[in-house]
Amino acid sequence: MGEKPRKLLVLYASQTGNALDAAERIGREAERRGCSASIVSTDEFDASSLLHEEAVVFVVSTTGQGDSPDSFKAFWRFLLQRNLGNYWLQRVRYAVFGLGDSGYQKYNFVAKKLDKRLSDLGATTIIEKGLGDDQHPSGYEGTLDPWMMSLWSTLYQINPKYFPKGPDVKISQEEVIDQPKYRILYHKRENLDPKLLAESDIIQRACGMSPGKLFKDKTKPDCFLKMTRNEVLTKAGSTKDIRHFEFQFVSSTIEYEVGDVVELLPSQNPSTIDAFIERCDLDPESFITVGPRETENSGVNEEMITRLPIKLKTFIELTMDVTSASPRRYFFEVMSFYATAEHEKERLQYFASPEGRDDLYNYNQKERRSILEVLEDFPSVQIPFEWLVQLVPPLKPRAFSISSSPLAHPARVHLTVSIVSWITPYKRTRKGLCSSWLASLIPEQEVNIPVWFHKGSLPAPSQSLPLILVGPGTGCAPFRGFIAERSVRAQSSLVAPVMFFFGCRNKDTDFLYRDFWESHTREGGMLSEEKGGGFYTAFSRDQPKKVYVQHKIREMSKKVWDLLCDGAAVYVAGSSTKMPSDVMLALEEIVSEETGGSKEVASRWLKDLEKARRYNVEAWS
Repeated sequence: MGEKPRKLLVLYASQTGNALDAAERIGREAERRGCSASIVSTDEFDASSLLHEEAVVFVVSTTGQGDSPDSFKAFWRFLLQRNLGNYWLQRVRYAVFGLGDSGYQKYNFVAKKLDKRLSDLGATTIIEKGLGDDQHPSGYEGTLDPWMMSLWSTLYQINPKYFPKGPDVKISQEEVIDQPKYRILYHKRENLDPKLLAESDIIQRACGMSPGKLFKDKTKPDCFLKMTRNEVLTKAGSTKDIRHFEFQFVSSTIEYEVGDVVELLPSQNPSTIDAFIERCDLDPESFITVGPRETENSGVNEEMITRLPIKLKTFIELTMDVTSASPRRYFFEVMSFYATAEHEKERLQYFASPEGRDDLYNYNQKERRSILEVLEDFPSVQIPFEWLVQLVPPLKPRAFSISSSPLAHPARVHLTVSIVSWITPYKRTRKGLCSSWLASLIPEQEVNIPVWFHKGSLPAPSQSLPLILVGPGTGCAPFRGFIAERSVRAQSSLVAPVMFFFGCRNKDTDFLYRDFWESHTREGGMLSEEKGGGFYTAFSRDQPKKVYVQHKIREMSKKVWDLLCDGAAVYVAGSSTKMPSDVMLALEEIVSEETGGSKEVASRWLKDLEKARRYNVEAWS
């Protein structure tokens, strides 16, 4: 009796979709070599059954400050259990591939700690961990490609049964190699119940059908907001366009706390949506349901029949990012099968090959080409809608720190948003989808914006907790809420002091909410000296030598130390790769000087603060 064929388990933990994309690619490449692979998110896998697997590939991303994706947290807690012992995974072979950004201090931290923990539990590594880097000229794929080739040849050496077709496979260029994972049912309009067409749960319906796995838990918006104010905060001469937006609740109100985050689902440009529908030869008025393709042994998916249909155009508007996100590499591979012009087919095959990887990165990601732009560059390609549903990046909600306090601004939500735009290497102007859409709204339009509220990484502080806040640029947003809230509370009870460090380029052009902060520094204000607090500003470009928030923290070392000794919590927020680690270093120096201890002791002291949730960082790239 022959040995049974081997199979591979690919477990992924993804925050934005890159790790999922890499995991799917590893699974596809394994299957092309004759090895069946299952691809599962770590939050959908029973961690206690890991010891029964023979070969596992982990694909995990690390977010900004070394955090793990939400979908990884419970899985990781399970692996940390002391009672598992050093031999728990002794029959398991594994490989780890990480996605990170070497611009950050804790580069690929999640992949590194996972690799060590698996080894400590007795698992055997197949090959050395791979660390994908956003800073690489062709992104994480620059590392993934060679790492995968090494993985296949090593697995083949361990046991040739893994790859009946051998470790090196050339893709057939003539036939479509894979089936799309989704199928679409079209519905006759006259058979539809008219109630369906106007129901307010359309967003929930669309997102529930979307392959965008990131929506898994909350497809239905918490509520809708309506903009009441759109004000430019930066002055003429600033290099940035930063806005203050105010919203009121439409119908239902949601309770939130200072430090919370709100996610908005942006609207896409209607003319671009129309152009995409026309380019793909779709009928915008048709009604569809989308579901997983049935397998050989099952008929049409039951759930698919019971799902309420949705208009094709609405489905695209709400779930498919056709106007701003760049397609993945696999999209070019699938396009190549549908290209009828020979020169287009050759170019697409080149882009999908290892040799063409860097050129593809320059053409696609570096230029942030949208799906529509790519399709327009290859006019002979006509891709079936099933493939588009699978391969067009999902339209994602964008998250912002709330800059209001429910106490000081009842039934209102304020946001402080930098309107994103940049010039690509080929001198094309690109704009952030959500921020530029918000900037274009005027309150009179009364647009209902779907939103979701959730906790960020800045817990709402109790009023008796002294605070050291560091928020340069739009990082000041959550602290405007903190200070507004504490100011209201101060009218009826005792509140602890607040030190706030703010920074920007120029005092005259970028000093966000200047009047608000300065009013709180005056007699009896939340940031006044007499209340034990203070307001400190760093205007980096107003003098020849650049001054940043960390320099101001050093200048105030005695007061910072005294407040820390009084039990203060440190909160850091902002959009910079280096700023949080520079602030941490400044505080390390202060602790070391004031205690006479070493850098290591100071670093441990601050780590203990983090563990006690008295050192909180929210950074965005």
